[in-house]
Amino acid sequence: MNIVQKSVAAASVSAAVALVGYFEGRELIGYADPVGIPTVCYGHTATAEIGQQRTAEECEQLLAQDLGEALAAVDSQLPNLPPLTRAALGSFVFNAGAGNFNSSTLLRKAKAGDLVGACNELPRWVYAGGRQLTGLVRRRAAERELCLQGLEQ
Repeated sequence: MNIVQKSVAAASVSAAVALVGYFEGRELIGYADPVGIPTVCYGHTATAEIGQQRTAEECEQLLAQDLGEALAAVDSQLPNLPPLTRAALGSFVFNAGAGNFNSSTLLRKAKAGDLVGACNELPRWVYAGGRQLTGLVRRRAAERELCLQGLEQ
């Protein structure tokens, strides 16, 4: 990876960390999310247990790991995205999961070369447990804006 590629990757990660951190928030004690999934730190679910305690450092490590996996899922399907578009889709995958991303109209549009159309799919993903969540409406609006900004560069 050359210096330009490293800079682009760092820009994506930085933007994604800011977006995910803002919308997930940090909780050092495990809790049930709005649909009952055990969650801790910045939206970490894989090993979370209700009542589990984590340190701030552990939360930062889990965020880096989880976000790395989300960005890898994006990269495996859509290599060479603009940094801000990659960050927005990484935030989406972090929250909605790689399985949902891989079977989405959003991905189908992106693979067909319609990145604007793909970004415009994000606001459709505002439901959890069958109900619309205000936090997801705000998050998807921010992800869409960031996704589209990446295309304007």
